[in-house]
Amino acid sequence: MPETRQPSSQSPAPHPTTPNGAGWLPHGYQLDAHSHDDGQLVYAASGAVATTTERGTWVAPANRMTWTPPGFEHSHRFYGETYVRLLTIPADLCDTLPARPSVFAVNPLLREALLALTERAQMPPGAFDRLRAVVIDEVAETPERSLHLPEPADDRLRTVTDLLHADPGRAATLTELGRAAGASERTLSRLFHTELGMSFHRWRTILRIHHALVHLTAGRSVTDTATECGWSNPSSFIDAFTEVVGQTPGRYQSELRSNTE
Repeated sequence: MPETRQPSSQSPAPHPTTPNGAGWLPHGYQLDAHSHDDGQLVYAASGAVATTTERGTWVAPANRMTWTPPGFEHSHRFYGETYVRLLTIPADLCDTLPARPSVFAVNPLLREALLALTERAQMPPGAFDRLRAVVIDEVAETPERSLHLPEPADDRLRTVTDLLHADPGRAATLTELGRAAGASERTLSRLFHTELGMSFHRWRTILRIHHALVHLTAGRSVTDTATECGWSNPSSFIDAFTEVVGQTPGRYQSELRSNTE
């Protein structure tokens, strides 16, 4: 992993009480659970950020951003050498944005607007508001690219998901996991669909992709990442990663390197 640059006095590390800001954060940096009266966009120009609420975890790899609406209690954890940008959206301007946490791709216009809003010390009167309005319009029109991993309330289902969180590469079947939970495969399969809105296979795939993003961001090879996260071969991992993230693991790592050079 490249040498970590600590936040400098010129670009302080963001904090929950800081409305807007930019800074380098070390691998593993965490902001504990907190909430804001306003909405917040978090953009990782490099590295990756995981945002967790009671509804689950959203991961934004480099060149995506997370959106947290007003009032949602959430925590952040940063992976790799992360150059993070925070932008507050006042509550009275959030009507056109999603009412739930989300992840969006960052197009060139959105990126440049975010950089200007979080970098420039001074802007002409009204310029900040106009540029922030551009960001809101772009986010409202951008399709979601959510790497969302929902979490269950049912105790039986939570037993299964806890086992998989502890060992994402675990190859156990739903029937085998059900023995620990005291529930049948059929019952658990139904609960995955009704509580989490996806199949057991899909939930475990997204969990593994979350862990794969962390490994890749930390500089692990594609082959080692595939093995550690439970894929039988690199090809099947590459296919799954590309389908969920929208680019190959190699391309993702290449962009990470270019963003930190």
